[in-house]
Amino acid sequence: MLAVTSSSCGSSSLWHGLGDDAGAFCARHVGPDAQDVAGMLRVVGADTLDSLMAQTVPDSIRLHGAMGLGHGVPEHVALARLRTIAAENRVLTSLIGQGYYDTILPSVIQRNVLENPAWYTAYTPYQPEISQGRLEALLNFQTLVIELTGLEVANASLLDEGTAAAEAMAMARRVSKSRATAFFVDADCHPQTIAVLRTRAEPMGWQLVLGDPATDLDPQAVFGALFQYPGSTGELRDPRAWIESLHAAGGIAAVCADPMALMLVESPGALGADIAVGTMQRYGMPMGAGGPHAAYMAVRDALRRNIPGRIVGVSVDSRGKPAYRLALQTREQHIRREKATSNICTAQALPAIVSSMYALYHGPAGLKAIAGRIHGLTAIAAAGLRALGCTVVTQAFFDTLKVKTGGQTDAVIARALEAGMNLRRVDDAHIGISLDETSTPDTVRAIWRSVSGDEAAVARVEAGLGTVDRAIPADLARKGEFLTQPIFSACRSETDMLRYLRRLADRDLALDRTMIPLGSCTMKLNATAEMLPITWPEFCNIHPFAPADQMRGYTRLFTDLERMLCRISGYAAVSLQPNSGAQGEFAGLMAIRGYHHARGDAGRDVCLIPASAHGTNPASAQMAGMRVVVVACDGQGNVDMDDLKAKIAKHAPQLAAIMITYPSTHGVFEENVREICDLVHAAGGQVYVDGANLNAQVGLAQPGVYGGDVSHFNLHKTFCIPHGGGGPGMGPIGVGAHLAPYLPGAPQRGEANAISAAPFGSADVLPISWMYMVMMGDEGLKRATGIAILNSNYIATRLSGHYPVLYRGAQGRVAHECIIDLRPLKDETGVTVDDIAKRLIDHGFHAPTVSFPVAGTFMIEPTESESRAELDRFCDAMIAIRAEIAAVAAGEMGIEQSPLRHAPHTVRDLTDPDWNRAYDRAAACLPGAVAPASKYWSPVNRLDNAYGDRNLVCSCPDTGSYMD
Repeated sequence: MLAVTSSSCGSSSLWHGLGDDAGAFCARHVGPDAQDVAGMLRVVGADTLDSLMAQTVPDSIRLHGAMGLGHGVPEHVALARLRTIAAENRVLTSLIGQGYYDTILPSVIQRNVLENPAWYTAYTPYQPEISQGRLEALLNFQTLVIELTGLEVANASLLDEGTAAAEAMAMARRVSKSRATAFFVDADCHPQTIAVLRTRAEPMGWQLVLGDPATDLDPQAVFGALFQYPGSTGELRDPRAWIESLHAAGGIAAVCADPMALMLVESPGALGADIAVGTMQRYGMPMGAGGPHAAYMAVRDALRRNIPGRIVGVSVDSRGKPAYRLALQTREQHIRREKATSNICTAQALPAIVSSMYALYHGPAGLKAIAGRIHGLTAIAAAGLRALGCTVVTQAFFDTLKVKTGGQTDAVIARALEAGMNLRRVDDAHIGISLDETSTPDTVRAIWRSVSGDEAAVARVEAGLGTVDRAIPADLARKGEFLTQPIFSACRSETDMLRYLRRLADRDLALDRTMIPLGSCTMKLNATAEMLPITWPEFCNIHPFAPADQMRGYTRLFTDLERMLCRISGYAAVSLQPNSGAQGEFAGLMAIRGYHHARGDAGRDVCLIPASAHGTNPASAQMAGMRVVVVACDGQGNVDMDDLKAKIAKHAPQLAAIMITYPSTHGVFEENVREICDLVHAAGGQVYVDGANLNAQVGLAQPGVYGGDVSHFNLHKTFCIPHGGGGPGMGPIGVGAHLAPYLPGAPQRGEANAISAAPFGSADVLPISWMYMVMMGDEGLKRATGIAILNSNYIATRLSGHYPVLYRGAQGRVAHECIIDLRPLKDETGVTVDDIAKRLIDHGFHAPTVSFPVAGTFMIEPTESESRAELDRFCDAMIAIRAEIAAVAAGEMGIEQSPLRHAPHTVRDLTDPDWNRAYDRAAACLPGAVAPASKYWSPVNRLDNAYGDRNLVCSCPDTGSYMD
């Protein structure tokens, strides 16, 4: 690989100075230039970047050689190389179904949401005042789901249909009155869903009963059941009798429903279901070889406090105006830690927003027309097949047919391939055919030719077909009006749609406007060159279960990514299947579980977890069938070695694993990490290194070398997949060679340890991380890590005279993030962490991570992408806020009268004719160096969180009646 590198982001070479500089991308990705770096090093008191790294990262774990990725390449070279890889994919018309369909994404949504950094660089809306646009879009999504399912409460999306079904099973166990330990699964559920259910059920001790609900369901023997509606083979069955029998026995009924079919068939709520789950993929999102797609979950009202994931609700701000927020936040199941049955802490916000906008774009009439056309074409296809003498097994259906081939399955599939179509191979005697919104009469003719093999007969049949009856039974046909909320009819023209999207985007504060200094969330640059490939047809229009010879480009991409991640981490093997960090945790712990069981050590079920860990760690351990034992932290935020040794001694025969985050959640490189690993290994346990903070290690240390057995890699953090307002995410895992046999298997084939519905998770976003690593190369990635650590130490140094920095490493350095302690200020003045977070909005900043891992603190992570000027702007804002706090401390102004307590300030405050506050209006609205021409205005004042939880409204309200 020939590449030229720059002096700041690479090494010298024979060809240096000839132009086409391979280090150019690194220089654009990294914020500070060479002059800034020199100045910042003087501020932090380090001679060179290397010396700062030596003071920060323990020498015992330092990587002193190259990782082996080679030199970085320029953007245009990386894109050309990826184009070559993409060209190896073959995009056919996929009629495979199984929950994945070709779609038509309206261009106005593709350009202005999916490809718009105002939407894809936003963070999870935990600060609601600056998230009103995405919150409204997610409320539209919830309302759409509520209307489609006929249930009262929906969440703001889950990861995919398979994991949503698993969440439904876990929720059924939590709320069921039955004492049974078995869960019934309709055999006509999608195979990948069944595989994910098996993985989730086994460590919890739940038995899966698979069968035909009409003959095999014993309501007394199960705590709940899951029915596919319509079935995976297309059959549309009425589940009302099965649901009634479950309810009579105290069980919970969950229905996996196709949301496009729900435009024409009766809703799960009307059928009596307690829970409805599914995927919204066919509402505009490309298949993308499996994702990302927004799953949905809706429940009846009595179960609202048990639903996993996020719920957007409507509250009021300090002026009494309606405003959106995440409601019931503390009810998320991972907060239950070692008692959890779910580790959900993320969602698919961006795909959910795309799907909600698809519904707004088409409106109820348009959606019904799309569904009607799909069903009509399917009915014609079925009638023609019968006229050709074929046996169509499916009697009542929406869009999918199961057809008997008389042992000619291979020949039928071969003819379809020749015609440019993929059909589903059900078995040697049957095929499956699923139509979608891209299907045409030509698609139907090609189906007839492929199945019959007789061109002349097809022509005769088409000429002889008259009116074709629809195949939805009358008692299952959808009744009544739905999607009647004004929002679903408000965007009838593209002009209206364009302006609505812009209006919502303008209400948000995303990375395209300002630094988002969130600790452990790594809100770095999502470069345009990285984002471009995700909408290339060769990547986004492929079915996840397409034949392998159509996915050769993807196979190369996967192989490249696995190789690069192995070289970065020091592990021997990688699985790309987990589609979130929490899913990666679960997958890694299941690999550890499989390893112990294979060695006859099934009794090893204790997982040690430091007290500072993120709540998903103990939740994932519990889900993997492990008992959580908490290890104390010392006064410096490190693992308490004495307590660790005592816990290991007590539980050694049962020790399965330890989960550690490195650098620690407290933002320091612990000096004892090798000793921790050695102690656990000596006791027979395995070491899980949480990869949330990998951005501080790339090129400097390798978890697979210093003692880790498994880690997950947050591609949406370290490797540049954007956060998208709360998803998509990706959490691939790397493992040592001894754990490789226990990595997740292929879900569509029912292999062991399937974690997600698609074999490579959200494959369509993987080109982003591929582009990042290829453009950065060894030296670029290492420099990014060094600058991330420098930026963090620079902020810690600048703020240390104003706010105490809570934790530092052995030589006084912080890692890529730092924690400032705000608790003494509250004790002295009454100023809360929320007051400071909201006042930062007035300065045009998103707040750092609030009260994690220590209540009453900020955890600040600037990332390598932020320039010195932006770091200084943030520090200046924090220092200005400190001066306002000092005024409160001096008695010049009470906290209730201070701008801190009334922040954020809005245009309503600026124009209020009755302004009578004790502080200057201009200083409140335009603090510090904020320029009026570039000012971000929060669209709402501070929200009333308690009101929102007491008065939960989680679908689009009629604003007028709501305010009354």
